[in-house]
Amino acid sequence: MEFTIARSDLVRELGLLQGVVEKRTTIPILSNVLVEASGEKITLTATDLELGIRCSCPAKVKKAGSGTIPAKRLLDYVRLLPEAEISVKVGDNHWANITCGRSRTRIAGMSRDSYPELPASTDKVADLPVGLLSSMIQQTIFAISNEESRFTLNGALMLLKGDGLVMVATDGHRLAMTERALETEGIAGGFRALIPRKAMGEILKLSGEAGSDTAIGFSATDNHLFFQIGERLLISRKLTGNFPDYERVLPKEHPHAVTLAKDELKAAIERVAQFSDERSHAVRVQVSAGELKIHSSLSETGESEDSIGATYDGPNVEIGFNAVYVLDFLKACGESNVAFHFKDAASAGEMRPAGEEVNFIYRYVIMPMRI
Repeated sequence: MEFTIARSDLVRELGLLQGVVEKRTTIPILSNVLVEASGEKITLTATDLELGIRCSCPAKVKKAGSGTIPAKRLLDYVRLLPEAEISVKVGDNHWANITCGRSRTRIAGMSRDSYPELPASTDKVADLPVGLLSSMIQQTIFAISNEESRFTLNGALMLLKGDGLVMVATDGHRLAMTERALETEGIAGGFRALIPRKAMGEILKLSGEAGSDTAIGFSATDNHLFFQIGERLLISRKLTGNFPDYERVLPKEHPHAVTLAKDELKAAIERVAQFSDERSHAVRVQVSAGELKIHSSLSETGESEDSIGATYDGPNVEIGFNAVYVLDFLKACGESNVAFHFKDAASAGEMRPAGEEVNFIYRYVIMPMRI
C-alpha cells in the first residue's frame, strides 16, 4: 500500500477516531487504526468492539492495499509535521514508512488479517437532521447513570414515531426527556433503541464536523445501530434490557410554578453551591411571594444565600435539591427563561424551558433531597 495525503486531512480524520481507539486492551490490534487505500481515497477504521468509526478522505493512491498502524502514535507524530503532503508506504512486513519533506519515520504496524470486521448496515430507518439530534443528545446525556451495574441506564432511550423523535435518559435520581417534531416515513409502529453514552458523545463529535444541513442516515440491526454522518459512519452495539417506563415518572400535574431568568438562576446557584456539601451538593430552594431563595451552609466553612425576584403568589415551599443536577439542566437549556414546577418538599420538582418561542418538549424531573 502506498499513498500521498494532505497532512490536515489525515490529522482531522485521525483525531475523530481517537475516542474509539482502545487504549488499555488485551487485544493489541485494537490500539491500531485500519488504513485501506483504493481509488482516490483512503478509509480509516477504528473499533473497541463496542463502538466503531469508519471515515475516509481524498488521497493520491499509488498502490492499493491495507494495513494497521498504532493510532495514537500516528496522530501524535503527524500533528508535529509541517503543513504539507505526507507520503505513506506500508510494506509486506507491516512497517509504515512516513515521509514529509526531509522527515522520514518508520512505525511498526500489524497485519490487517487480524483486525476485526465491522458489522454491515442494513436499509435506512430514517434521516435525522444533524442539528436536531445533536441538540437532543446535549439535553439528555448528562442524566445518564454512571453506575455500570445499572446497565440499561448507561445510555439513552431513542424512540422514533411517525411524527416525532423522543430521547430520554435517567440515573434514578433525575430524568431528562426531550421530544421534537419530525416527519419520518415508513415507521408505522415506531422504533426504539438504547444508545450507549459513549456512542452519543461520538455522535456529537462527528456532528460538529458536519454541515448544519446534513442529514444523519440512521439504520439498525438486532444488535447494532448505524449513524451515517456525511462521509463518516458510526457503528454502536445496542444496549440490551428494558428501559424504565419514563411516562410513569413524568408528573401529571404540578399545583405551583414559577418562571425565572435562566442566567440569573444559574449564577445564583453557582455562588451558593460553593458552600454546599462536596458529596451531596445539596442546596435549599425556598419559594415565597415575589421571590425564590437559594441557601446552603457548611458548619466549618460558612453559608451563602441568594434571592431572585419572581412572580409567584402561592404558598411558601422549601425543597432540597442537588445543585449540580439543576446546573446541568440550566447549561443544556438554550432558552432565556425557565419554568420551575413543584408541589411540596417531598415531591419531585420539574424544570422546563419557558417562553412563547419554545416549539418543542423538554422536561427535566429531579427528585428532592432531605436537608
